[in-house]
Amino acid sequence: MLQARSCRALGAALLLVAAPLATPLAATAQPSAARHITTPKEAFGFNVGDDYRLATYTQFEKYWRTIAAQSDRAKLVEIGKTEEGRPQLMMIVSSPANLARLDRYKEISRRLALGLARDSSEARALAREGKAVVWIDGGLHATEVLGAHQLIETSYHLLSRTDPETMRFLNDCIILLVHVNPDGMELVSNWYMKDADSTKRGMNIPRLYEKYAGHDDNRDFYMANLKETQNDNKVMYWEWFPQIVYNHHQTGPVGTVMFAPPFRDPFNYNYDPLVVMELDQVGSAMHSRFEAEGKPGVTMRSGSTYSTWWNGGLRTMPYFHNMVGLLTETIGNPTPQTIPFVPEQQLPRADLPYPIAPQAWHFRQSIDYSITANRAVLDLASRQKENFLFNIWRMARNSIERGSRDTWTTTPSELDSVKQIAAANAPPRQGGPVGDALGGGRPVPTELFTKFLRDPAKRDPRGYVIPSDQPDFPTAVRFVNALRYGGVTVLQATAPFTVNGKQYPANSFVVKAAQPFRPHVLDMFEPQDHPNDFAYPGGPPKRPYDNAGYTLAYQMGVQFDRILDGFDVPNAVEVKGLATVPAARVAAAPNASGFLVSHAMNNAFIAVNKALKAGADVYMLRSPLSANGKTYPAGTFWIASANGTPAMLQELARSQGVAFDAAAARPAADAQKLTPKRIALFDQYGGSMPSGWTRYLFEQYDFPFQLVYPKDLDAGNLAAKYDVIVFPSGTVPGVGGGRGGRGGGGFGGESDTTTIPAEFRARLGRVTPERTVPQIRKFLEDGGTVVAVGTSTALGYHLGLPLENALVESMANGTRELPAEKFYIPGSILRAAVDTTRPVSYGIGTGGEVDVFYDNSPAFRLKSDAAAQGVRPLAWFASASPLRSGWAWGQSYLNGAVAAAEAKVGKGTLYLFAPEITFRAQPYGTFKWLFNGIYTPTAPNAAM
Repeated sequence: MLQARSCRALGAALLLVAAPLATPLAATAQPSAARHITTPKEAFGFNVGDDYRLATYTQFEKYWRTIAAQSDRAKLVEIGKTEEGRPQLMMIVSSPANLARLDRYKEISRRLALGLARDSSEARALAREGKAVVWIDGGLHATEVLGAHQLIETSYHLLSRTDPETMRFLNDCIILLVHVNPDGMELVSNWYMKDADSTKRGMNIPRLYEKYAGHDDNRDFYMANLKETQNDNKVMYWEWFPQIVYNHHQTGPVGTVMFAPPFRDPFNYNYDPLVVMELDQVGSAMHSRFEAEGKPGVTMRSGSTYSTWWNGGLRTMPYFHNMVGLLTETIGNPTPQTIPFVPEQQLPRADLPYPIAPQAWHFRQSIDYSITANRAVLDLASRQKENFLFNIWRMARNSIERGSRDTWTTTPSELDSVKQIAAANAPPRQGGPVGDALGGGRPVPTELFTKFLRDPAKRDPRGYVIPSDQPDFPTAVRFVNALRYGGVTVLQATAPFTVNGKQYPANSFVVKAAQPFRPHVLDMFEPQDHPNDFAYPGGPPKRPYDNAGYTLAYQMGVQFDRILDGFDVPNAVEVKGLATVPAARVAAAPNASGFLVSHAMNNAFIAVNKALKAGADVYMLRSPLSANGKTYPAGTFWIASANGTPAMLQELARSQGVAFDAAAARPAADAQKLTPKRIALFDQYGGSMPSGWTRYLFEQYDFPFQLVYPKDLDAGNLAAKYDVIVFPSGTVPGVGGGRGGRGGGGFGGESDTTTIPAEFRARLGRVTPERTVPQIRKFLEDGGTVVAVGTSTALGYHLGLPLENALVESMANGTRELPAEKFYIPGSILRAAVDTTRPVSYGIGTGGEVDVFYDNSPAFRLKSDAAAQGVRPLAWFASASPLRSGWAWGQSYLNGAVAAAEAKVGKGTLYLFAPEITFRAQPYGTFKWLFNGIYTPTAPNAAM
């Protein structure tokens, strides 16, 4: 058991920022009874929920500042800036007496969430004294306009109403009202309101409503790439630790008004079972209130696809922090709509107890449903505030205790293995079919439990060590900071140390399992084992809510050791705030002609791009170079020494952790000289999320680029404008539909429309085989480079390359693509073999293998004449069981299939990367395929 002082140390690690994380904005308010609270109609000129009317974020911000200054129930704070530079606001609402003691209640919430109370008696006392902290947000998905607008109405109600229930909420709760996507609200509302004719108003916005991520802003929470996500995470996991997190969404399942919890199975086996029970409790309170208020049409569980398996969303990451995370999906739009007649939604059942009749539906009705849902949550939090506060302490202590002793996590695959072994050794059930020995939930020998589910070699780790001498330590630091944004306690060694007989260098990181957020720690380091989830035996798979496997350490290619026994690192100190990359060294040498930098680091490309921008000569070795008493492998970058170069490299070594070795020797004649590239990144009207994430990566790594749209490509003469064209996943249409490289879709619309302003019409259209592909072929033949990712690898088929879909089966009349009943791999991590001798694969993986993110992605087989036509594999699945994390039904079909290929087309090169190598800017382990693809096609220099 972790001692109390150790618990305090864990808590101290989360007292990260001495200064407040959020900046107070509101002046001292007058008592609410003394001043009128401005109504939304007085502020906006219309009521929230009026047909055809939306408020912008500019108006929203002004309104919140106004009413916060008018009320003694509100404290308005800025939690950070958005990606577009707007202030992101949070309104803290409670009674005046509670606001006067806000720091005390924040401290109570922190102490309980981190398990810092010494025992249950102290925890109970703190829970009695404390206030339930409830997060209610809006606006995350900006075209789901209900979320932001119910936030306006909710804040007005809480600041203006004086009924006994509202006053009880204010007395018992600290309510955090958070706008989670200001930029999106500004774009969407302005776009919707631009048409004077209200009947023409719509949501057909021209670009992503979050600068880089669009809808994926709700897929970034364990990664924390985006400024908005970072702001939210700091509030939740560094500062306030809410017991309940309510995330508003749109739209509800067809034929209903709203989906509300409880959620369907499966739930993730890493988090505390109390989370599930409290989540069901909140859901029950919501449904009961809807029924009591005569509001029909609210469904649950099987009424939609939402489960509690995946980490990484605003409402799902709280589960791994012992918090109740919930969402609702509600219909409604300022443009009136109709609830259709869906016969299946008219019969009451356990998951839809109160159906709603088909009818016209107005935005105001959705606002009313949202207010009911909010008040149901606040009512339960108020009535059960002591239990919610105590239970978050109980779960934190459970996590600390479990991480301090030997524990085992039972997974679906282990249970399947046990059942198979038991069935093979059991007699058939009397009267049952052959092979039905375990039918009907019959028990199996207990010794199998001990042998397979309590195998000492398979116990959970007591912690993890991330060595500082791994090839790409800056990426490991980025992984650590993802953990830190999630409130995980991380230690860093100040001197070398030894664990289990292995010595680790200074600056290595240590993550102990004995901490309150242990479920999140395990979920980021350990593989997910998603159960086989089918509609019925032999039937189609049930699609997961999001990814089935996502282990972040695997995606990022971080090297770490699992430590199964208890251990200590005496010289380790807690990481305060975020970890920093240790400054690297620029090793000087007399008469140095240049500086060598390893290709293993992603950050090496920052150095390359900055050097090229500064006009320095940069080469990539095609053969090893001996210098400084060691051998530098092929792929090493060489940056020529020139005026200003050493100073630039010194700054890069300090800020990016990239080491540079000066060398007198120059590269051999076969070294490739790198030149600045004119990069075209494909996008489309409305915005492609994969393109947005690629744009984010290009900006982070200092690649110059230009966005291009279908009409730009169709205009031709591409070689005169660009050197490289990048097609993110989903931007090239398939050949015949389906998976296996023939999927993907055309997007963006074909023709101009008068509803689109003239400045955006150039973005319309789509990639087509008739117009676009011939121009891409000409670009390649002229010497250009094309990088196609995910389903956009269908471009290989359009160009007539000798490829075949690997995911087909033979039929009497030919072949067909494998149905989902036979092959189904939703977002998971697979292991692939890599040809690391190819320049485009320099720095990829370790030992000739790499983890790739695969999402029902394409897979190829090369035809017999592929080599003769200049097509060769870069990566392939080298086993019948490549799954590393997630769910891979029928994975044996991938055995030997090609995952990545390069092809010569005329003078140019086409790279096909079927896995999602840039997915949501998370798989750092495969970024170099994109980066290398931009630079490596150039032929070796004839001479230096």
